[in-house]
Amino acid sequence: MLRLEDLAELLETNRTAARARVAEFELAGKRFAFNSQPAIMGVINLSPDSWYRESVCLSPDAAVQRGRVLATQGADLIDLGAESTLAHAARVDAGAQTQSLLPIVQALRAEKVRVSVETYEASVARACLEAGANVVNLTGTEANDEIYRLAAAHAAAVIICYVQGKHVRAVGDFKFGDDIIALMRDYFSRQIEVASRCGVTRLILDPGLGFYYRNLQDSAVRIRYQMTTFLSTFRLRTLGFPVCHALPHAFEHFGQEVRSAEPFFAVLAALGKTDLFRTHEVPKVKAVLATLGEY
Repeated sequence: MLRLEDLAELLETNRTAARARVAEFELAGKRFAFNSQPAIMGVINLSPDSWYRESVCLSPDAAVQRGRVLATQGADLIDLGAESTLAHAARVDAGAQTQSLLPIVQALRAEKVRVSVETYEASVARACLEAGANVVNLTGTEANDEIYRLAAAHAAAVIICYVQGKHVRAVGDFKFGDDIIALMRDYFSRQIEVASRCGVTRLILDPGLGFYYRNLQDSAVRIRYQMTTFLSTFRLRTLGFPVCHALPHAFEHFGQEVRSAEPFFAVLAALGKTDLFRTHEVPKVKAVLATLGEY
């Protein structure tokens, strides 16, 4: 159970970190003023294996239309993914990912919609950046140097995801350590150094929610980890960059009301000072943040 006493102890132990401020920057004409207002990233999944049905688009036209709707609903960015992160999902090679993504990136950018592309493949990042993508949502650890250089060349931002493995489709058991936030800080510190050396100035940190790790399939363990990470977000902001969270679903608890899960977790993420909310439920999350006085 999450108690008021737990929140009080977390704040008291990390009071200095709670005052941290992060970098702000502009993307495609919009100023992301993270220290005063969080941003929202809507999701489009191009893989039929993605289980969040409302976000799945199986044709370029459907994806572009959903992108328009998400932008109208208040999404500051649209995140496109061509391969599901679920362990049982079909793998999609770089060529097929590129073929799926490019027409959508081009169409949305033609309409001035800001686009993020989720990938761990350098060739996919290159093609999408050349087509006008504004952000690379980097979900791997092997081709990072090349992807950072590509992002710098296109004045794009990079979301650095915390991944314990080669990429999100190549992980095993999650290692918690004595303090998972400290482990994340170490990883992000190293990646920030590399990205900065490659010329990237627009960075966002994503702790990852772990649903693709083998030992986080038990809902009680996974949700406890996710709640702890949400509430401790402000400790990562001391690295000087904004933090993104993909809001989870907790289907085991929400069942048929699963579309209410992301707005619930948005409350915890907001309490932890999250800067960018990645969600399938843009209007619901926007309403939650507005109610909390965050948006």
